[in-house]
Amino acid sequence: MTDIAAAPPSTVGTASHWLKKHAFSSLPASIATVLFFALLLYIAYLVFDWAVIGAVWSAENADQCPTAHGACWSVIDARYRLILFGLYPYDLHWRSTLACVAIVLTVILSCIPLFWSLKRLALLWVVGFGAYYLLMEGGPIGLQEVTTDQWGGLSLTLFLFSSVVLIGMPMGLGLALARRSKLPAISYGVSILIDFIRSLPLLTTLFTAAVVVPILLPDWLHGDKIWRVIIAFALFFACYQAEVFRGGFQAIPRGQFEAGQALGLHFWQILGRIVLPQVFRHSLPGTINMVVVTFKETAIVIIIGFFEILASANAAFGTGEWAPYYIEVYVFVGLIYWIFIFSLSQYGEYLKRRMSVAKR
Repeated sequence: MTDIAAAPPSTVGTASHWLKKHAFSSLPASIATVLFFALLLYIAYLVFDWAVIGAVWSAENADQCPTAHGACWSVIDARYRLILFGLYPYDLHWRSTLACVAIVLTVILSCIPLFWSLKRLALLWVVGFGAYYLLMEGGPIGLQEVTTDQWGGLSLTLFLFSSVVLIGMPMGLGLALARRSKLPAISYGVSILIDFIRSLPLLTTLFTAAVVVPILLPDWLHGDKIWRVIIAFALFFACYQAEVFRGGFQAIPRGQFEAGQALGLHFWQILGRIVLPQVFRHSLPGTINMVVVTFKETAIVIIIGFFEILASANAAFGTGEWAPYYIEVYVFVGLIYWIFIFSLSQYGEYLKRRMSVAKR
């Protein structure tokens, strides 16, 4: 019989045991640990003193900020409209706000399991995108028309991100399926396309769509610049996502296809009911990473003339009055990026936990 008294002590695996084993295992280790945490506390105090204690939160003009020894958050108070709305007409900022709310609400509702059906998701995104476009454009519903070159700020960043993911995700799945085709012409052709697009920098792809394509095509085929960029961005996203899906396909044993055929299921039933749910589960970590990276890469569109949130931030301190306080502006924009990216990553963790439970 196993000796019960020989069971491991309860302290094993606890935080105190870990600290004693790794941080305070010897005198030099203890000294290094204390010094390290003392340095962290000192840095945290300096940051807190700069950002909160010695900060100026509201000022009529920038001349009042040099008297403080901390951050000048007054630049955010004075220029937040430019940061969030860009070049959008000042008196129409309510429309840009509602459009931003519509996109965020659409993304949030898409994350709720209640809407996880093809018809409900399609209806939700048609309504969400329609609301965004009608509010931002204005003309089709009788409001003052605002052309796409005046769109900007946070609402434009969110629209670019959601459009790229919405178009690129099914496109990536289609490319992954085409690459697995038994027809050599389709398989090799798609492989060449994916490898070619993935070998190019994103900036090159977007620049080609924004500048080169209008030179090569007749005027009636130009279309709107923002949609050319979105389609090019979505194609870039789809080529990388296709490789993520391909890894998911490769993780599924061949016997599952054969089992579906033995049950009398046709190809699309095997694909939709057996294969794809497992592909999505296996490719979920890579998909989350692609989505997070795509949100951050929306800042690249500043190079081709779009006034997204980072370009708006640059304009906020571009004047001589607020130029010394660019750090505060970048901290504010960085916080916005962190909120959205952290939320996406946490939702990805929730999906992984949910799928792991379903797998059991």
